[in-house]
Amino acid sequence: MGRVLVTGGTGTLGRAVVPALRAHGFDVAVLSRSPGASADGVPRLVGDLRTGAGLREALAGVECVVHLASDARHARQVDVDGTARLAGAASAAGCGHLLLISIVGCDRVPFGYYRAKAVAEEAALHGPVPASVLRATQFHELVVRIAQTVTLGPVAVVPHGLRAAPVDIRDVADRLARAVVEGPRGRLPDLAGPDVVEVAAVAADWAARRGRRRPRPLRFPALGGFLRAFADGANLPGPGAERGSRTLADWMQEHGRR
Repeated sequence: MGRVLVTGGTGTLGRAVVPALRAHGFDVAVLSRSPGASADGVPRLVGDLRTGAGLREALAGVECVVHLASDARHARQVDVDGTARLAGAASAAGCGHLLLISIVGCDRVPFGYYRAKAVAEEAALHGPVPASVLRATQFHELVVRIAQTVTLGPVAVVPHGLRAAPVDIRDVADRLARAVVEGPRGRLPDLAGPDVVEVAAVAADWAARRGRRRPRPLRFPALGGFLRAFADGANLPGPGAERGSRTLADWMQEHGRR
């Protein structure tokens, strides 16, 4: 099969996507801002989404780009301008498919990073290369991190209605690999985890698995902004979403040992 270039291939999701692609028989390379030795036979090619340096060389012979690279602190430069820059370079290289990972609700949550992801989607879908966009819900790791952040001693301080449908990165990786096989299909059905959970309950369960006292939920009204959007369910999947198979409880069983 043809070569697939993965941006963000050394990140949390990328480390699951690369082996998933290789399991489908693809020749995989990873785009990185800094040089480094290949790992497990996967070449690391140097290229910078913020400047465009090295993209032409990295894209030579590439049939599909799986675009995972993201930077919440520099979302305009990396997610928005970087996606447009990558699409242009991919087109010049004759690449036939740009596959972008995005976030469920990015067009409904009034938060700068989410808005940047929504703009990046448009840059991909209306760019010069046939594209696909997969929106996923928050990963298990992130939801647990949020639960830890809101836990303050004996209480978990959370807005009313704060929920998530966390998805396992392995389920996302498997779906992205299938999307590469399928070819460009525009906006794909959203992908979410199998369950909707309350963040307060996640905080309690995670504390218990770590041998600590379950924090008592201390809820407050979500008055506006992205917390209000999350409390209203903007981060949750709609009825047409696909569902992963690995639950947050499964993930915590794997990672919650002391």
